[in-house]
Amino acid sequence: MAGKEEIKEKPNLSVLAMISFISSFAVARVFSSLYPKTILEVSGLHIHHFWYGIALLAVGGWLGISCENEKIDRLAAILFGAGGGLIGDQVGLLLTLNAHAYWADVTYTFVIVFVTLGSMLILLNRYRKVIRTEFAQFLLNNASLYFGVFMAVVSIAFILETDNIIIIAISGVLTTVACIIILAYFIQRIRIKR
Repeated sequence: MAGKEEIKEKPNLSVLAMISFISSFAVARVFSSLYPKTILEVSGLHIHHFWYGIALLAVGGWLGISCENEKIDRLAAILFGAGGGLIGDQVGLLLTLNAHAYWADVTYTFVIVFVTLGSMLILLNRYRKVIRTEFAQFLLNNASLYFGVFMAVVSIAFILETDNIIIIAISGVLTTVACIIILAYFIQRIRIKR
């Protein structure tokens, strides 16, 4: 393997970044609720805290890609997560460009979706071997065939019964996943018989 450098794995810092994200979102939301009149104005311009978030993201990202030190990596994860939380707190404002949209439901929806997806990715990454083993065992079970057929039928029914493009797209993806599960079941069965 001459000429190839080994890629060093950094410690798993995604949990630290996620905790930092949630904490900074919560602190920003609580502070804005308790002290709504406290703002930074420069030359008549209201400087929203998503600008601090962008700065923290940039610094955390730069430290994360440019340094090889465990302590600095941890600091980078904390800064990156905190920056994301400050930006996430102002999603309603950023999407609508309306200062009154700060309390919009889209902000809470965004944070819930982000935290859910982030947590799932962290868990999938951390337990991928166990998940792979469990999924392989599931595919050998007849329940996977039944589940795949059920999911395909229900998804196709949704596609046939609606004009909503979002429901059609989601149902199309679910139908594809169901077909993959069914196909994987039969492939596993063929492999066992050999």
